[in-house]
Amino acid sequence: MGRRSSRWLKAVGFTLAGTLVLAVMGAGYAYWHLNDNIKSVDIDNALGDNRPAKTRSLPSLNPSASAATPLPSEALNILVLGSDSRSGKRNKSLGGGNSEGARSDTAMVVHLDAGRTKATIVSIPRDTLVRRPSCPLSDGHSTAEVSGVMFNTAYSVGGPVCAVKTVESMTNVRMDHYLEVDFAGFADLVNALGGVTVTTDEDIHDDDSHLDLTAGEHHLDGTKALALARTRHGIGDGSDLGRIGLQQKLVKALLRQISSTNLLTSPAKLYKVADVATAGLTTDTGLNSLSKLMSLGQSLQGLSADELTTVMMPVVPAASDANRVVAEEPEAANLWATLK
Repeated sequence: MGRRSSRWLKAVGFTLAGTLVLAVMGAGYAYWHLNDNIKSVDIDNALGDNRPAKTRSLPSLNPSASAATPLPSEALNILVLGSDSRSGKRNKSLGGGNSEGARSDTAMVVHLDAGRTKATIVSIPRDTLVRRPSCPLSDGHSTAEVSGVMFNTAYSVGGPVCAVKTVESMTNVRMDHYLEVDFAGFADLVNALGGVTVTTDEDIHDDDSHLDLTAGEHHLDGTKALALARTRHGIGDGSDLGRIGLQQKLVKALLRQISSTNLLTSPAKLYKVADVATAGLTTDTGLNSLSKLMSLGQSLQGLSADELTTVMMPVVPAASDANRVVAEEPEAANLWATLK
C-alpha cells in the first residue's frame, strides 16, 4: 500500500510539475507574442533636441507615504493617429483603395493630467491648412518646408516623425508619445470588447462608409464602429468637422466599454483584447513594449469617461478654399497653452 501510495504521489507531482512548466511556457509565449506584435518608430532620435520643452514635473502626488503605487508626477501629451493605410487584406477590405501610401485619417492630442484622473482630447481636423515643416526621412534626406497644405499630408510625406513634428510646430506643445492604430486594429479591438454602444443625434445615411443608422442608441460591431468613425458625408454639412463629433462619441463609448468589461477575471478575453490591440498598433520607442504599455494603462485606472473632456481645435473657413479650414487665433493658441 505504501509503495502504491508513493507511486501515486509521484505521478501527481510529475503531472503538477508538467502543468506548471506548460503554464509558464504558455505565459512566456503569450508575452513574447504580444510584445512582438508592437511596431515602433524612434521619433525622439529622428527629431533630436529642437523641440518644445517637456511638461514640467510636479511634486509627489501620493496621498500618503504608504501609497503602494506612486501617482505620475508629470502630465503627458500623446499624439494618437488613426491611419487609413490600405496595406494588408483586412485594411483593404475595410478601407478600400490601393496599398500605396497612407494618411492620418484621424488626429487627436490626448492630454493626461499629472494625477491621471482627468484627460483632455483635442481633435485636429485633417482638412486644416498648416505650415508643414521640413521633416527628416529614413534615407537621410528631408522633406521641404511648405505652407498652406492639409494637415494630413504630413503623415503622407514623412510618416509618424513628420506628423509629430508638424503637430509640435503648430501647437508649440511637446508630444511625449505617439500611438497609431490602423483600420483593422480598431475594428478588431471593438469586436474583442464585445462591440460598443453609441447614441447618434441624427439619422446617418452615408453611401461612402456604407453606414445606415437612425437617430438613437446602437450597439455596433467593429466594422460598423469603424464606419461611424469615418462617416462624414451622411451628417451635417458633410465636412470633417461633423465626423470629429462622431469620433469623440466613439472614444468615450470605448472607454466606458473597457471600464465595464472586467478583463482581469477572464485571462482568455484579456489575452484576446491585448492581442488585437497590439497587432494594429504602432508606437514611439517610449511605449514599444508590453511592459511600457501596461504601465501606462495601470496609471489610467482612476480615469473615467466622465472625466474625459473632448474638444476640437478652434478653426474657421480658409480664405483660399471654402472646403478647408485654418486655426482660429488666438483661440487655438490659448487652447494649446493649457496642455503645457
